[in-house]
Parts: sequence; structure tokens; C-alpha cells
Amino acid sequence: MKIPHLILTVITAAAFVVTGCNKNGSVAVDTSKLTTVFQSAQADAKTAADSVVAAVKKADYSGALTQLKALSDKYKLTPEQKQVVSDVLAQVQKALTDATSKATGDAGKAVTDLGATLKK
Repeated sequence: MKIPHLILTVITAAAFVVTGCNKNGSVAVDTSKLTTVFQSAQADAKTAADSVVAAVKKADYSGALTQLKALSDKYKLTPEQKQVVSDVLAQVQKALTDATSKATGDAGKAVTDLGATLKK
């Protein structure tokens, strides 16, 4: 009876690690300035900025980072646009770091709980 319980616990812990225990609102990334500053930009740059906003809304921070770096490298940006991209990039990096730390902490807790369950 302990083996199926062990397997279920490991699967559950792995699911938490994979999903990152995503809870909205843990880290706020403000994309309103990004949307505003790219409102009158060339169509390709505006589309790229919109992709960043969509990635952030889905909490796809690694995707948002990649798109932000491409946005700053691929397009000729105004100083204001560069500053906003830099600000949002810093926010996304913090959100990604926080999400990773939380997932690591949750995984550690799952392992500790698993050890306590196995001792019973």
C-alpha cells in the first residue's frame, strides 16, 4: 500500500514543480507603459510589443524575456521605448526569479513531506 502512495506523492510533487505552482498576483509586471509607448510604433515593433504583453499575461516569463530581447535588438527604438523595454525586462526577470524560487521551495517542501510520509 505504501508504494502506490509513494508514486502518487512523487507525481503530485512533479506536477507542482512543472507548473511552478502558478498563482496570479505573486509578482506584478506592469506592461501598460510598454503598450502605450509602442502604440504609434511601426507595425512590426508594435506586434512584437503586443506579443510580450500576451506572454506576460500568460505568466510565460521566459518567452517574454526572449521577445523583449528580440524587440530591443531587432528594431530601431526611440530612447523612451528603450527605457520602457529595459524597465519591463527587469520586472520580467524578477518575476521569473521569484517564480523559480517559489517552485524550488515548493519542490523542497514536497520532498520533505514525502520523507515524513514514508517514515509513517
